[in-house]
Amino acid sequence: MNNLAISLKKFFTNKNTVTIIGVVAVLAILYFLYSKQIAKETRKENVPVAEHTISPLTYIESGDITHVEVAHAAKPEGVILVDSQIIGKYTGENVTIPKGGMFTKEQLVTEDELPGPWLTLVDTKTKGEMPYYFSVNVTTTFGNSIQPDEYVDMYIKTYDEKEEGKLIYTKLYENLKVLAVTESSGKNVFRSTNDIGTPSFLNFGIPVSEQEIIKKAELLNGTDIDLIIIPQGGKNRRGQEKELRVNTYMRNYIAEKTVEVERPTESTDENNNTSNSNTNNNVTSNVTNQN
Repeated sequence: MNNLAISLKKFFTNKNTVTIIGVVAVLAILYFLYSKQIAKETRKENVPVAEHTISPLTYIESGDITHVEVAHAAKPEGVILVDSQIIGKYTGENVTIPKGGMFTKEQLVTEDELPGPWLTLVDTKTKGEMPYYFSVNVTTTFGNSIQPDEYVDMYIKTYDEKEEGKLIYTKLYENLKVLAVTESSGKNVFRSTNDIGTPSFLNFGIPVSEQEIIKKAELLNGTDIDLIIIPQGGKNRRGQEKELRVNTYMRNYIAEKTVEVERPTESTDENNNTSNSNTNNNVTSNVTNQN
């Protein structure tokens, strides 16, 4: 027994034996780690992909997503693996996801990040509205305090030439509803409480009958007249709609400062050089006028 113990002691204390055992141990560890890494890289993952081609600025629903199994090593960096991080988002501007394409965070945006989503709020059918941008900045929005769904008034400041240049300062429009406040890029200024942008435009839905007048007023702005937005103060009660009111005197005042250009007549017989007479286009206003 003592001879066996002495023999084993000599065996394990022999330098060659120790070296061989060390090499075998290292090889075993390397094999274990390699096998583990191979198993990790080749394991299958269930990855959501596009069921069909998804165009830019498209709302993504569950029916737009299917799944495929992809080896971990073949999965690109940043691919989204959870459906809930995709459903309810929109594809970004100029982003098209082909059929079978994977989703990444860079491709998707929220509704607040969409360029110009306020246009969908303009009531073109029942109210006959048209979208209208009014240029503003942080100062003219009272320190960025004018927010969507609030009502504002548009004042006009000018000097009346007929009354010895006396100052005129009065409302042109009352109860303009702010549909959105956007940056120059079209993004919503108030897209996040942690990411408030710089205002460039107040966005309204203006009746078609007022489009020409308000555009003329805007073009005169800074020369013969100044247009000023004044908030009404307080928070509008949810669901409470206010009627747009127009100052007809100032409306006419602006019209008098511009020239109406006759529209060219349309020829009905080119051989005889005859033409139809012009027809006047009458536009009916759906807003309340005030003197």
